[in-house]
Amino acid sequence: MKLGKVEFCHFLQLIALFLCFSGMSQAELSRSRSKPYFQSGRSRTKRSWVWNQFFVLEEYMGSDPLYVGKLHSDVDKGDGSIKYILSGEGASSIFIIDENTGDIHATKRLDREEQAYYTLRAQALDRLTNKPVEPESEFVIKIQDINDNEPKFLDGPYTAGVPEMSPVGTSVVQVTATDADDPTYGNSARVVYSILQGQPYFSVEPKTGVIKTALPNMDREAKDQYLLVIQAKDMVGQNGGLSGTTSVTVTLTDVNDNPPRFPRRSYQYNVPESLPVASVVARIKAADADIGANAEMEYRIVDGDGFGIFKISVDKDSQEGIITIQKDLDFEAKTSYTLRIEAANRDADPRFLSLGPFSDTTTVKIIVEDVDEPPVFSSPLYPMEVSEATQVGNIIGTVAAHDPDSSNSPVRYSIDRNTDLERYFNIDANSGVITTAKSLDRETNAVHNITVLAMESQNPSQIGRGYVAITILDINDNAPEFAMDYETTVCENAQPGQVIQKISAVDKDEPSNGHQFYFSLTMDATNNHNFSLKDNKDNTASILTRRNGFRRQEQSVYYLPVFIVDSGSPSLSSTNTLTIRVCDCDADGVAQTCNAEAYVLPAGLSTGALIAILACVLTLLVLILLIVTMRRRKKEPLIFDEERDIRENIVRYDDEGGGEEDTEAFDMAALRNLNVLRDTKTRRDVTPEIQFLSRPTFKSIPDNVIFREFIWERLKEADIDPCAPPYDSLQTYAFEGNGSVAESLSSLDSISSNSDQNYDYLSDWGPRFKRLADMYGTGPESLYS
Repeated sequence: MKLGKVEFCHFLQLIALFLCFSGMSQAELSRSRSKPYFQSGRSRTKRSWVWNQFFVLEEYMGSDPLYVGKLHSDVDKGDGSIKYILSGEGASSIFIIDENTGDIHATKRLDREEQAYYTLRAQALDRLTNKPVEPESEFVIKIQDINDNEPKFLDGPYTAGVPEMSPVGTSVVQVTATDADDPTYGNSARVVYSILQGQPYFSVEPKTGVIKTALPNMDREAKDQYLLVIQAKDMVGQNGGLSGTTSVTVTLTDVNDNPPRFPRRSYQYNVPESLPVASVVARIKAADADIGANAEMEYRIVDGDGFGIFKISVDKDSQEGIITIQKDLDFEAKTSYTLRIEAANRDADPRFLSLGPFSDTTTVKIIVEDVDEPPVFSSPLYPMEVSEATQVGNIIGTVAAHDPDSSNSPVRYSIDRNTDLERYFNIDANSGVITTAKSLDRETNAVHNITVLAMESQNPSQIGRGYVAITILDINDNAPEFAMDYETTVCENAQPGQVIQKISAVDKDEPSNGHQFYFSLTMDATNNHNFSLKDNKDNTASILTRRNGFRRQEQSVYYLPVFIVDSGSPSLSSTNTLTIRVCDCDADGVAQTCNAEAYVLPAGLSTGALIAILACVLTLLVLILLIVTMRRRKKEPLIFDEERDIRENIVRYDDEGGGEEDTEAFDMAALRNLNVLRDTKTRRDVTPEIQFLSRPTFKSIPDNVIFREFIWERLKEADIDPCAPPYDSLQTYAFEGNGSVAESLSSLDSISSNSDQNYDYLSDWGPRFKRLADMYGTGPESLYS
């Protein structure tokens, strides 16, 4: 009868239990037969029990405690006077002992993989005295293993790679499974490997777990990836063993086993003849089933009539062959080209050369299309020369251009004025003859680079460009002159024949043989008694003294005319004046001061003293200006004229103001007649009480037209001017003058006056004059009525 996996495990447990019980019974029996003996005096009692270890099966699933073994001592007579105690690992929590019989039981399920053994101590005590009757003894309870753990692949799932076309038996990867069961007991941890999925391509070594190829010539281009399932089974693979699986993904890596192949045997492309050099004509690609470095290509032109006209290179990213132009195309010269192009792998694998050549060829035909081209000059650059002395209108040279098209259209010439802004040259539109239009100067511009435009007569949009370099030839038209502005000095204590200056000359001209200058003094200066000139014959000259005893107070500056001649044909000359100053020098001949005015200063008065005197004078002037300014400010009047329009008071905008009664910050005397003197003056920093004083009697006029017009004009000015203060604030008006018939405009004393003036019209002037209308009006709402 065939047992299942579970039934077989139970069968093994029963056999193990039977063997365990048999062993423990024999041990107990042998221990019970040993007799203790006692020895008087200095003697020790022979141990009456001996044990080493007990065995118990793991994973016990019964409902009752699992019997482990029995402790028994020969001292125990069975009368209940002896009790047994247990201590150590798992005592009371996992293992319990019957204190009367000594039977040990396990109360919990045990797992060998968690703990393989427990060390405990047993002792027999007298029940009455609680004293040991036997020495304490240590023993071990060992957990016996059963096959309860399946093999596991701790590193799975696996990925691996193997080159395609590998021979049979090529190692791919090794897999390893671990079993937690006891490898020293039985076959629970002995694992064998097998392949469940992946045949017939791969196999696995049963004992080592090494996966190998099982078929030859596996082609990546046909299938590049395989999924394998590997099983590990314990119990040496026998029935009833536990198993575990893992997956292995095997990828076939590429090798160069496929040659490149062009999809077509010939290609044809049309390109215009105006295509610039280095432009791309076409892209072709040979197909290669390989990937990566095995698919890298090399292209080359092996035959055809396009050598030197075209070239082919490879695009590193796409592995395409790129055909580009190396020279200009000309439809009129050649209308088509044929190229034979070869594509080959960069790195061929010698193992697969037998499969055929790893290269392929194709034919590329390039058709040149005709386009309307601009005129072409016979030379890319025309060098010309002309003397700077040439006359206006003289011919310098000729340029020539033609239409390269078959129509051969006539050409007209012109100069690009952006390259000849000063219009030095002209060109004949039909013949291309270049002439001078202005006088030329080599020293201003030695070379003129101009661009000549050639335009088709039938199609003016087609313009060709030619370049002309006109070199201006030099003539001797510039006289020599001093190389620099010399600052020459001569010491008062100079000796005769002493060199005081070395001079040289420059010339803007550039003779072919170089410059040669000749120096001399002018005829007027030849016989002077102060200085002489010596020509050094190397385009320099030296100025020497003829005497000693130069004195600044007698003559501080000397002017020496120098005559310079060049070697041109004809030669040119010039007279240059050298200024020589007489200076006071130290013992080494270094000039200290060259000012003749120093001798005019009074004796004993130094420059520092003069500076101090000037500083004092300036300080006094500044003080005088400050005093005058302060006095002018003190004399300014408090009441300003009307033209300056200066306000007397500070205008505050954070409140509406107190109107007529607000006299805290204003001097109301300005509103009174200038001829009327006030008896009392109110302090401006204290709010005054309103005093109702009788107004003095003035000459009144029945008509108030002047007063009304004056107020109305001021009202309009205040409304129009955005910078003016509110109209009810104080403003000083110099209107009345001395003895004005308009009398005083102040309203402070209006209440106590006996004036019969009618002010009812104030209510018609709007809300701004409401306060005045209430004070002086005769209506029922008058404030003081």
